[in-house]
Amino acid sequence: MNRLTVSSLLAVIAVAGVVTSLRADAGGSFNKGGCTFNGKKLYGKIQVVTSFPDVKVQEVSSFPDVKVQKVTSFPDSCGKWQFVTSFPDTKVQFVTSFPDVKIKYVTSFPGAN
Repeated sequence: MNRLTVSSLLAVIAVAGVVTSLRADAGGSFNKGGCTFNGKKLYGKIQVVTSFPDVKVQEVSSFPDVKVQKVTSFPDSCGKWQFVTSFPDTKVQFVTSFPDVKIKYVTSFPGAN
């Protein structure tokens, strides 16, 4: 192989590595034990937004990642959400496909599954 081909091949390999690492970061990670997604709490003061969310959530009727209880005070444990319009801990966007986290509303026993 000539020099141009080898350097081109190395450039393609480097770009492929960057794209792969970006995809892993874009997918994010749900931490069941810490009740977080990419470091953002899945409890506390939650603001619903239509763009630029911290977490995309989908409401499901079975097999949720987190069971969510709506509360008006003390949203201090996993799955307890107090909905606010300003100064949120986490911003969520409700989606119908490709969610980061699936939730199910419950009236008792909130938390990660």
